[in-house]
Amino acid sequence: MTRTFDAFRIHEHNGRIESGLEQLTLDDLGDGDVVIAVSHSSINYKDALAATGKGKILRRYPLVGGIDLAGQVERSDDPRYQPGDPVLVTGCGLSETHDGGYARYARVPGDWVIPMPAGLDAWRAMCIGTAGFTAALAIHRMEHNHLAPDRGPVVVTGATGGVGSLAIDMLAGRGYSVAAVTGKREQADYLRAIGAAEVLLRDELDYGKRPLERARWAGAVDNVGGEMLTWLTRSMNFWGSIASIGLAASADLNTTVLPFILRGINLLGVNSSATPREWRLAVWERIASDLQPQHLDRIGNRTVELAQLPEVFDEYMKGQVTGRTVVILPGN
Repeated sequence: MTRTFDAFRIHEHNGRIESGLEQLTLDDLGDGDVVIAVSHSSINYKDALAATGKGKILRRYPLVGGIDLAGQVERSDDPRYQPGDPVLVTGCGLSETHDGGYARYARVPGDWVIPMPAGLDAWRAMCIGTAGFTAALAIHRMEHNHLAPDRGPVVVTGATGGVGSLAIDMLAGRGYSVAAVTGKREQADYLRAIGAAEVLLRDELDYGKRPLERARWAGAVDNVGGEMLTWLTRSMNFWGSIASIGLAASADLNTTVLPFILRGINLLGVNSSATPREWRLAVWERIASDLQPQHLDRIGNRTVELAQLPEVFDEYMKGQVTGRTVVILPGN
C-alpha cells in the first residue's frame, strides 16, 4: 500500500503563487539517497517569502516548502546513515530547487544530511534552524577574522528576528558585549533578557553623513542592509568585521572605500544555503558547544502545525514576529 502524508506545497499558476496542504507520497518527492521521517521544521523569513510569492525563492514548481527539517532516518542508500539516526538538514536547496521540510517525509542527498550533534534534539535544532546556523556562521567567520570579546562591542541589527535574537544569545554567551538595534521599543526587555547589554532604537540613531563616523564597533551582524549597513561601514572600529546577513530594509549599499583602506574593516557575506559541507559540520558542532544558545525557551516562543502556516507567514511579512517559530509535523 502506498503511504500518503500531509505536505505544505507551493505551486505557480499563470504567474501567481499558490500554496497549501496536500496529500503526497514518497514518489512525489525529489531524488535523494536518504529518506527522513520529519518531526520538526521551522519558519524563516525566507519561508514566508517563498510561500506568499513576495520573494522569488523557488526556482522550480511545485515544491514542498520549508528550508529546515529535523527527524530520524527512515531508510538510506548512503552508508553513513542508518534507520533511526537523528539528523537535521538546513538550506542546501530545500524549498528552492528541492522539496523541503514541511512534510512528514523528506528525501534528500546524503551530503546534505547533518548527524544530530550531541547536546541537541529535534526541537532545539529547529528552534535554532537556518536562522541560528546563519548567526553562528557569521560569528564563525568574524572570529576567523580576529574578532574577540576584548576587541570591543558587537552590534546586531534586526535584533528581534530569528537571526538577530540567536546572534545576541550566542555572542553574549561567548563573552561579547552586544548592542541590539531594533525598531520595536516594546521589545527592549526581551532583548536584554537574551543577552543584549545595550538596546538602540532604530528611529533614534544618528547615521551621520561623513565617510567615517566615530569608531564604535568591533563587529556587526546586519540583517537590514541599505542605510543601516552604510552606517555600520562608517562606524566600525579598526579591523572590525561586518557580517552581511540580510536585506530587510534594502539591497542597496552606498559607501566609500575609506572605511576599508583607512580602518581596514572587513565586509563578510554570509550565505547559509550554499555553505560547504565541512564548514556546515564545524558550525553545527559549535552550535552544540560554545555557541549553543542559552535562552531557547524564550526565543522559541511558539510552535505551530502545518495548517497554521499561512496565518503565520502573514505575520512575518508584516514584521510582527519576535524570535523563532517551530513547526511540529503530524504524528509528533
